[in-house]
Amino acid sequence: MPHNRLIKTLVAAALACAVAAPAAAQVDDRWRFNAILYGYFPDIGGSTTFPAGTGSNINVDASTLISNLKFTFMGTFEAQKGRWGFFTDVIYLDVGGSSTSTRDVTVGGGLPAGVTANLDYDLKGVTWTLAGTYRAVSDPAANVDVLAGARLLDLRQTLGYNFSADVGGIVGPGRSGTSEVDVSYWDAVVGVKGRYAFGARREWFVPYYADVGTGDSDLTWQVFGGLGYQFSWGSVLGGWRYLDYSFKSSSKVQDLTFNGPMLGVAFRW
Repeated sequence: MPHNRLIKTLVAAALACAVAAPAAAQVDDRWRFNAILYGYFPDIGGSTTFPAGTGSNINVDASTLISNLKFTFMGTFEAQKGRWGFFTDVIYLDVGGSSTSTRDVTVGGGLPAGVTANLDYDLKGVTWTLAGTYRAVSDPAANVDVLAGARLLDLRQTLGYNFSADVGGIVGPGRSGTSEVDVSYWDAVVGVKGRYAFGARREWFVPYYADVGTGDSDLTWQVFGGLGYQFSWGSVLGGWRYLDYSFKSSSKVQDLTFNGPMLGVAFRW
């Protein structure tokens, strides 16, 4: 896919620039820690194939069903000593929604004319990234870290369905039921992250992050950018995060995206 090649090229270029850039200041050799708690409010897209237990499959698009975030949590922890460090990032989502008399669903090639469905959808998911980092650029106004590690995506999707008439292999009492899809994917990732500070006291800063990876999924990538303000105790920051997954053709989940704003508080010590 063209956008996949573009993302790979952009991340590779960022990594090359970071490695090639000279360190402008001596790196602090003491342990430094940073913890960030976020609120994350993404739009979620993607399609899933649910087995109906009758030899037929029900295909739904999450974006047409999700109407509320029941619970969401996002947190990041970083540790740095000299040029080397590590970080971990976790997103937990519990979302759901329902739709009545809808035709936004397919069984096999589609739905016969006049047939509708009542759907109840629930998604619980965790993405967990763990990576080692190397500080390629260290300066009072800017720093750049390159990173390598792995990301886990663990999903449980549940679909309750009720069709108004027989469709495909779903007939009689089987027109109503519940189906569940559980998947876990591990991918290796590489990327770059950092921040650029500005202002009279460098109190304002621009944080950024990008990574790309593959493994159990066909391709995963994400980008984040924002704006923050530094206080003596820590900082507040907001921004936009986009996380994308493309899966292998044999997967029950065809694709998945998280796309939305985030607002957080960071503590440094």
